[in-house]
Amino acid sequence: MAETSESQKGPEMSSAPTDNFTNLDVDLSLDDVTIDDDEFDIPELETAPTLDSILNENDEPFEVDAPSLSLFSQAPDGSTSVSEPNTPSRSPQKLSRKKSVQYPVHGSIIRHVVLKNISSQVMSASDRVQAGSPTAMAISQFIAVGTSHGLILVFDPNQVLKWCLGSTALGTQYGAVSALGINNDCTRLLAGFARGQITMWDLTNGKLLRTITDAHPPGSAVLHIQFSDDPTMAICSDSGGSVFELSFRRVMGMRTCESRCLFSGSRGEMATIAPLHMNTVVQHPMKDMALLAMATLSKIFLVAVRPKLTVLFTKQLKGDPTTLPLLAWQFVVIQSSDVSRVVDPVLASARTDMVYFHQVLYNDEGLVKVLPLQSINLPYSLIALHWFNSKTLVTVDTTERLHLVDVRTEEELEVLDLVDIELVYSSSHFKSLATGGNVSKAMALAGERACYQSIASHKGQVVILGTKSLHVMTTRQWHERIEILVKDDKYKAALALAHSFYNGKAKAVVGLYGNIDTRRQTVAQKILDLLFTFVDVSMKQGPLRGAIHLLEEHFQRVVPVCVDYCQILGRKDILFGPIYDKFQQDSIAKGVFLECLEPYILNDSLTSITPVVMKDFVDHYKTRMMIHNVEACIVHMDIASLDIHQVVSLCWAHGLYDAIIYVYNKGMNDYITPLEDLLQVLGQAVRSGKQLTDQQIKLGNKLLVYISCCLAGRAYPLGDIPSHLAKSVKEGVWKCLTALHTKQANEEEHAFPYLRTLLHFDTREFLNVLALAFEEPEFASQASSYAAGLQSKQRIVDILLQVMVESIEFSPAQVGCLFTFLARQMAKNDNNIIVNRLLFEQVLEFLSNPDDETRHEEREQALLQLVNAGGMEQVDQQKLLRLAEGAKFYRVTELLYEKRRQFDRILLCYLRDPSRKLAVFSYINNVMIESCYTEPEKEAVQNQALENLQDLVAIDSKETAQLVVKMFASSLEEVIDRLADRPRLQYDFLQGVFEYRDATSTALAPKESQYDPYLHEKYIDLMCQFNPSTVHHYIRNVEGYRLEETLQIVRRHKIADATAYLLEMAGDVQGAFGIMLESLSNSIRNLSDSMEAGKGTDKAKDPSVAICSMQAGLVVIIQLCQRSSAKLDEPDREALWFPLLDLMMASQRKLKPSLSDEHFEAFKDLTRHVLNSMMGYIALPAVLQKIMQDPTYSTGKFGEIKELILGMLDTYNYEKTLLRTTNSLLAHDLYWSLHNLTQAVNRGLIPRKEVCFICNRNYVKVSEDDTVVVFSCGHTYHTSCLHTSGCSSMIEGRQHWMCFQCYSTRRTGKARMVNPRKSQHFASVGGEKGSSERGAVKKGGGIAGATSGAAEKVVQLDLEQIASLDMLRKRLEGPSKLGVLCEVIHSYRDQPRSKGAVSSDSLLLSEDFKLRLCPPPSDQ
Repeated sequence: MAETSESQKGPEMSSAPTDNFTNLDVDLSLDDVTIDDDEFDIPELETAPTLDSILNENDEPFEVDAPSLSLFSQAPDGSTSVSEPNTPSRSPQKLSRKKSVQYPVHGSIIRHVVLKNISSQVMSASDRVQAGSPTAMAISQFIAVGTSHGLILVFDPNQVLKWCLGSTALGTQYGAVSALGINNDCTRLLAGFARGQITMWDLTNGKLLRTITDAHPPGSAVLHIQFSDDPTMAICSDSGGSVFELSFRRVMGMRTCESRCLFSGSRGEMATIAPLHMNTVVQHPMKDMALLAMATLSKIFLVAVRPKLTVLFTKQLKGDPTTLPLLAWQFVVIQSSDVSRVVDPVLASARTDMVYFHQVLYNDEGLVKVLPLQSINLPYSLIALHWFNSKTLVTVDTTERLHLVDVRTEEELEVLDLVDIELVYSSSHFKSLATGGNVSKAMALAGERACYQSIASHKGQVVILGTKSLHVMTTRQWHERIEILVKDDKYKAALALAHSFYNGKAKAVVGLYGNIDTRRQTVAQKILDLLFTFVDVSMKQGPLRGAIHLLEEHFQRVVPVCVDYCQILGRKDILFGPIYDKFQQDSIAKGVFLECLEPYILNDSLTSITPVVMKDFVDHYKTRMMIHNVEACIVHMDIASLDIHQVVSLCWAHGLYDAIIYVYNKGMNDYITPLEDLLQVLGQAVRSGKQLTDQQIKLGNKLLVYISCCLAGRAYPLGDIPSHLAKSVKEGVWKCLTALHTKQANEEEHAFPYLRTLLHFDTREFLNVLALAFEEPEFASQASSYAAGLQSKQRIVDILLQVMVESIEFSPAQVGCLFTFLARQMAKNDNNIIVNRLLFEQVLEFLSNPDDETRHEEREQALLQLVNAGGMEQVDQQKLLRLAEGAKFYRVTELLYEKRRQFDRILLCYLRDPSRKLAVFSYINNVMIESCYTEPEKEAVQNQALENLQDLVAIDSKETAQLVVKMFASSLEEVIDRLADRPRLQYDFLQGVFEYRDATSTALAPKESQYDPYLHEKYIDLMCQFNPSTVHHYIRNVEGYRLEETLQIVRRHKIADATAYLLEMAGDVQGAFGIMLESLSNSIRNLSDSMEAGKGTDKAKDPSVAICSMQAGLVVIIQLCQRSSAKLDEPDREALWFPLLDLMMASQRKLKPSLSDEHFEAFKDLTRHVLNSMMGYIALPAVLQKIMQDPTYSTGKFGEIKELILGMLDTYNYEKTLLRTTNSLLAHDLYWSLHNLTQAVNRGLIPRKEVCFICNRNYVKVSEDDTVVVFSCGHTYHTSCLHTSGCSSMIEGRQHWMCFQCYSTRRTGKARMVNPRKSQHFASVGGEKGSSERGAVKKGGGIAGATSGAAEKVVQLDLEQIASLDMLRKRLEGPSKLGVLCEVIHSYRDQPRSKGAVSSDSLLLSEDFKLRLCPPPSDQ
């Protein structure tokens, strides 16, 4: 089709030719305008133009200069696309409505093309010949557009009008075109109309072939009409919801059409149909079948129309009633197994926001099966669904936005806004407005947004019909998507998109052909072109002026992109070639490029650099004084890519020792030369006698680590030495260390220079390196090279002794490090080091030197290892013990004492060792408990512990007390006597004793009965000395002390609160009250004095703390008065309360001038608290009289005592209300108790069995001396059986019974929780005459008539309660329920055949007999 070429349009041109119609701000209406020919100079025409000539003439606004565009292939670059970035923007009003979304990771996938010529010709037909607006569309090789006036415009692929079918007259008769369908070979066109007619046209000559008026019931619009693969068969559906098969025949030159109803709308309106077209597949097992998918508003059907009408599949389809179902077919390649793939049709069905996919396959048995594949839940409601290709779907939502969705990942790829298209809807046809609107409400509601005939897909293109234009959506070629981003200067996004094409993760890829390698090569070249362009643009578009850091930031955003993509492509030649050459043109860009390489080198992603770039890299870092960064990079690079001479020269010049080692090791497999060279450098620094610099110290530490790595077979600084080199490297390092002289030795050089250098640098760390080396496998006794390893080990030791011991150039501390090293080596199990005896004695003397406080732990550990390894067998043990004690090696002495079994001496070791003092208690416990120790040994340990008791108490008093109480046979008095000269330790020890007692006391062994009162009193005496604040709390919570002796103790120490408590316990309430009152008086006096002293000065104290303290003391006094008032008569109570009131009122008068209003109110609150507290114990008149006698209120003015009196009255009213409420609650409780008792007594008792639960004998015929007891639980017994089982008791002269089974269950612990109402057991004793006596209620058990326990008080009933109970008993008198049951049973047994007959003398026939029935108790 002809379109305007994009290459010929400038940036200022409109995005689509339809802008001439759709974007006008003013609506053009010519209906009421009279046009004057003269005014407008309209020429006269001799002949009127025909419709074809009008529609085929070229319109000037739509002249096409570009080559024609084939509609059904990908559009070339010259096509007009409304989504191109270089098109001008729409008007602001339109722009504000845009909702298109492009995701950067995918770019612009959809190409939106407006078919200008078709659109203009459709509009021309509408304006000039009254063709009407477009209503329906069909697409194949041709495009057919139906109009509202019944015309059908058919266009060829070049957008040229081929046929204009029908006429406006026909449209007047048939109505608007509602559906169109074209067969596969584009020779026939079917058109359905709004009033139900169907026409068939020949597209080769434009002739009408058939007019079908009886294919479906009249009065309904044709909604769908489509050809099947068979050109003689078509499928149509109408607004009534029915589906018909149309079969075309030509018999005797006559064209006929036969119609068959496939689905009747009476069973539910069919909203859409979708026949499966097999013409796109060459061979398929279902090639000869005609499959049709249909969907109602609630269900999907898949039927085979031919060869036989068969329903293959149905599925429920739920959704919003305002949405229609959607169907779409697509052949998809499906991986059926690991190696095989099949091409099967997949049906996509949707409604509202759910999309379902089903595979239709033909199995080996010749049956068609439908398998569910997946479903997608979308965040919007759908009005259209079409396949773009086998991997992507196109959906349109209710807001007219087109979404491109990847089926496999369910990812949304792009969104386009279709609002400007003004989509054509077929809602009038679904409502059948042309025929009177005879459709269901559901169909009319769902069809509001019907657009089945407005959106169609064909061969990877989606065509959309608008009210004024026709649009085609195609998928862009992969390179076009990249170029669009490039045009927007989004190079990074373009590179990211190209990378997704390269690694195969891109979605909706079109135009990228070939195998994986071919596609990668194509994309790789595109990425390189993008990189070159990106670098060129970045070099030109950087900040033109400003600070240097702005330029650096600009290039820091560019260089990593180039490095990343060159690494992805594996084209380092491009990175360090053309791209680096471009950055070299700017000095700042070059520096940034070189600095950006560093992180890639350090994370090992960039391991090689060309020599030219490496030289520039080093020079740049030298200029920036960052030479050590070069060293860090060198050790991560491939040595083959470096100029070794250049790098080595650089490293020696700048002291890059790690790099030197790396280059020698990796480049030349030489591990010895760098060690020798660097040891010489370090040796010169050490021999100079000057303090080492930081650089030299770093060198020495690096060498120690390097030697350790080499001797362990590990590479420096990371990795492992190649296995074939590991042995030779180790041997070479040993030879280097033990070399007698260097290669450039002179006469003044000492023997073993390398070893001396390392020993002088750091003796201890070098010896640690050797110790680690001796742990290697070659020094193990199981190794094959053990002899050679042992020889090397002995040689090293001999050299060390020769160099350090026989020389004076090493300090004693350094020699000591050697001795410690030797001791550790000798302590090993496989020790084979030979050291002469004299040297060994020197080692021992050094390790146990008492004057050397340095490295105490290290020396002790070395000696301990020697002793444990048996290396001291030849040494005098007594001398060794003396040396260890002198050096305070307590772990060594412990080991020696243990060998002698002097366990009491080990205890001293624990006590003297500061780090192990707390472990002494565990040691003593183990000795006293374990059986491996003899009694004399245990006794010795005990005596030693008692001799050092003070030290043990000082360590942990509680542990000591526990030890004495549990383990030692000594009495506590004896232990306390040992601590007599240390009272503080006595207190701590007794505190531990009583804390241990409290922690271990039980109900069977009360804590108060375990110790003599003397201990309590001694502890209280010591507590009064060292912790007097806790005395009162202690004596209140414990017992076991003697009252008089304790009272004397607390009086002697003047502990007021404790003294008052003890006096109260002794019955001297007045004495206790006096002490506490005196303490309160002193507190008030101190407050008054402090306020007077600070009066008129700035140093006055805040009385808040003192008032709070007085409040606490006052509360204690009030509690004492309240506890004692219940035991005293009125005069004694007044004597107790009034002194307290007098003190508070007198203090109130005294403190009033000196206290602020706020603090005085707080003090008055204390006085009111006293008054309120005494109201319940002192008569109100007496209190008022006392207040009136006070001088404070002696003036007789009511205002002075108003506040106090009102407070007292409020308290009185409160207590009165409280008493009334309490009485009411008690009355209600009594009523409900009697009510429940009445209900329980009225309830009948039903035996579970007719036999006794103990003897299993029948209880109906009982002896004269025996009675039957029935419990509320249903168990029944003879009284004699209960007596025998011990389930009876005599309480207050009355016999009480217990249920044997329930009592046994509770006693054995097998009782289970039951309903409280069901757990009330009653006992009923029945005599010979059937009379019974009910027992009392006992909750939760099987005891009938028993009280709740001996400890409970007997409840005395008043006269009214006794009278109420007597009346209740009288009302309940009558035959027992057991008697009634027995009478019924007797009657039945005497006359079993006379049903319901009773004897004449039965109580059931008595006039006074009443049977009271009640419902069974509920479980609630």
